[in-house]
Amino acid sequence: MKKRVLITGATGFVGYHLIEAALADDLEVYINVRKSSVVEHLRGLKINYVELDFESIYQLRQNIDEHQYHYIIHAAATTKAKNREEYFHINATYTRNLAVAASLSTHKIEKFVFLSSLAARGPLTNNQNYSKPVTNYGRSKALAETYLSQILGLPLIVFRPTAVYGPREKDIFILIKGINAGFELHAGKQEQQLSFIYVTDLAKVMIKALASDVINKTYNLSDGQVYSKFSLAAYVRKALNKKPFVMEIPMPVIKGLAWTLEKTLGFFNKVPALNIDKINEITALNWACNIDQIQKDLDFVPDYQLESGLNETIAWYKDNKWL
Repeated sequence: MKKRVLITGATGFVGYHLIEAALADDLEVYINVRKSSVVEHLRGLKINYVELDFESIYQLRQNIDEHQYHYIIHAAATTKAKNREEYFHINATYTRNLAVAASLSTHKIEKFVFLSSLAARGPLTNNQNYSKPVTNYGRSKALAETYLSQILGLPLIVFRPTAVYGPREKDIFILIKGINAGFELHAGKQEQQLSFIYVTDLAKVMIKALASDVINKTYNLSDGQVYSKFSLAAYVRKALNKKPFVMEIPMPVIKGLAWTLEKTLGFFNKVPALNIDKINEITALNWACNIDQIQKDLDFVPDYQLESGLNETIAWYKDNKWL
C-alpha cells in the first residue's frame, strides 16, 4: 500500500514541484484546492483533490481522519498581503490550525513538514548571527514556527529555504524578462551576499525527509554557495546571450516607486511584487546560509548551483513561451 501525503499550497510554484517529487517517490498524493484555484497545469498528474477550511480545526481534523494521511507537507502561504494582520492570519494561524488538527486526529501522522523561509530568521549581521525578520512575511513565518514548536507530540520538520527559483517561478522571472527585453536594473550600489536554492533540490530533500528518522529539526537551506548581488543577472545575461542596458536605481527612487505601486494598486485591492515591506528584504546585506546540518542529517547534496539552475529555468521559460 502506498503511503499518502497531503500537500497544501500545491497549486503554487514550489507546490507543483513537491507534487512531482512525491509522485516520483511513489506516494499517493492529495492536494488542497479552492474553488478559485488554477489547476490546468496539474491536468494529467495522478493526484487527488480535497478542499480544506483552514479556519476550522474541526473540519481539518475530519479530513485527516477520513483520508488517514501518513504525511502532511504544509507549503500554503501568502507572500503578498495587504497588512501585517493578513500575513499573520494566513501564514501563522492557518499553520497552527492544521497542525493542531493533525495532533488531535485519531489517525496519527508520521511527519508534519512545514515550508518556512529564511526570512523567518532574517539576514546575517556583521558577527554572522541571524538578526531577526525584517518583513511582515518573515515575522509571520517565525510566528508559525513558534506555534508549531508548542504542539506536543507533533512529528515536525521545518525547512527554511533561501530565495527559491526554477520553472514556474514569477518574481525572479521579472528580472529575467527585463534582461531579455534589454534592461537590467539593480537596487542601489551597496554590495550584498545572496543565496539561492533550485526548486527541484528543495522539493527532493523535503520528500526525502518524510521517510527519514529525523524529527523536531529546523533546517536552513540553500545550494551551499554565496553570490554577489550581480551574479544572478550575469548568469541570466550569459544564458540569454544578451547585452542589456544596465542601470543602478538609487534607493530613494526604489522606495518611492514601491510606495507609489502599493498605494495605487491598493485601490484595486492588490499588492505589488515591489512593496514597502519588501524593500527591507531585497536590500538586506547578507543572506548567506549554512547548510552543514541538513547535509549531515539528510545527506543533502544539491544537484544545481545558480548558473546550471538558471540555464535549465530559462530553457523551460523558452520552451513554454514565457520568454
